[in-house]
Amino acid sequence: MFVPAHNERLMNSAARSDADVLLLDIEDSVPKPDKQFARENILSYIKSGAFKNRPLYPRINDRESGELLKDVYQLTVPGISGFMYPKATNGEDIYFIGKLLETIEYEKGYPIGTFKLIPLIETAGAVVNVKEICTACHRVVAIAFGCEDYVTNLQGKHDENGDSIFTARSMIAMAARASNVLPIDTVHIKVHDLEDLEKNLILSRKLGFEGMLVLNPKELPLVHKYYSPSPEEVQWAQEMISLAEEAVKSGKGVAMKENKFIGPPMVKMAANIIKKHNLTK
Repeated sequence: MFVPAHNERLMNSAARSDADVLLLDIEDSVPKPDKQFARENILSYIKSGAFKNRPLYPRINDRESGELLKDVYQLTVPGISGFMYPKATNGEDIYFIGKLLETIEYEKGYPIGTFKLIPLIETAGAVVNVKEICTACHRVVAIAFGCEDYVTNLQGKHDENGDSIFTARSMIAMAARASNVLPIDTVHIKVHDLEDLEKNLILSRKLGFEGMLVLNPKELPLVHKYYSPSPEEVQWAQEMISLAEEAVKSGKGVAMKENKFIGPPMVKMAANIIKKHNLTK
C-alpha cells in the first residue's frame, strides 16, 4: 500500500492497516519542499516502533531527480527491507541503483545485498525491457506495474475493460515469473468502486499476479481475499498432494482422480497453493 511519507495522518493509518508491504512514498505524492521531511518522518516512525515487523519499501526518487542519493543514504537503516525504484526504463537503471546500494552497504557495514529492490514499470520502454529489468540485479525480489504513467507514455487511453493495459500486464507477469521474481499488479484507480476492483482482481489472478498495489485501506479486504488461497483451493491442493504421494508409495507412478491424470504440473500448483496458505496463517 502506498503511503505519502510526509502525511502524518496517513502514516498513522498505515501503521494500523494489515497491508502486507508498506510503500512509504517520497516520490510523486510528496512535493519537492517536503521530501527531506518525508525522509526524516520515515526514520522517526521506525524509531518509534510504529512499523515494527512490517516490510517497508520506500518509493524513492529516480536517478534523474537529484534526490536519489539523499533517499538511499539516509534510509539504508535497520527496519527498511528495500526500495521501490520508480520509472525504471531498462536494466541499466536497476544495475545502477544496485551498485549504489552496494557502495552504501559497504560503507555502513551491512552485508552486501541487505536491501532489496522492487522496480516500478511505468513506460512502454520499460515494458519492452521488462525481462532485462527483472534480471539486472540480484536484489530484485518483485516488479510492479504503474498503469497511469504507462498509458500516458503510450499516448493511449483508459477504457472500462482495461484493453489498453492488458498486453502490458501480461508481459510483466510473464517476465517476472520467468525470472523467479514476484509480479505485482497496478493500482486500481477508482478506489471507491469495489465492484470494479473485484473484476480487476479476478483478471489479475488469472494473469498470474501475486499481489496488487493499493492506494486506500478500504481495498485491502478484497485484495487479501483474491490473493490468498480460498478454503476450496487449499482442500483441492491437499488432496492432489495426498493422491500423488499415495501413487508413489504404491508404485503407480501417476495418480488419478475422476478419470483424470494428476501430473507433475498439478502437483506443483498444489504445492504453491499450500505454501501461500501457510504464509497467511
